[in-house]
Amino acid sequence: MESQKKVPRISDSEWTVMRVFWTRGVATSSEAITALEDETHWKPKNIQTLIRRLVQKGALTYEKQGREFLYRPAVDEKTCERAASHEFLDRVFNGKLAPFLATFVESAQCSDEELAELKRILEEGSNDGTDR
Repeated sequence: MESQKKVPRISDSEWTVMRVFWTRGVATSSEAITALEDETHWKPKNIQTLIRRLVQKGALTYEKQGREFLYRPAVDEKTCERAASHEFLDRVFNGKLAPFLATFVESAQCSDEELAELKRILEEGSNDGTDR
């Protein structure tokens, strides 16, 4: 639980920006702006603001190289996904997985392959839980 407290809380817009850095590993703000402008239609100043917020939150680190700053993720994507999913589960489903899965499976158009994959994941997860 302690490590979850260190994971920054990332907004939806910030997730979009972080995906650029998770994909590239290291990028300048100009590279991030170029990657996001067509996809999001955000103005460069908005993207720079989001990058600055992510640095303040500890999600990105940077180093100065010449006249530019190189940004890189300070937290990995899986850790952030895990923390965000736990936060969502706690907030919306009172921390209970079964009602979430029931709601999801009932409302989503899951293929037989997706349902089989969910079943496999659940079975592996329950096997992992007994070993702890």
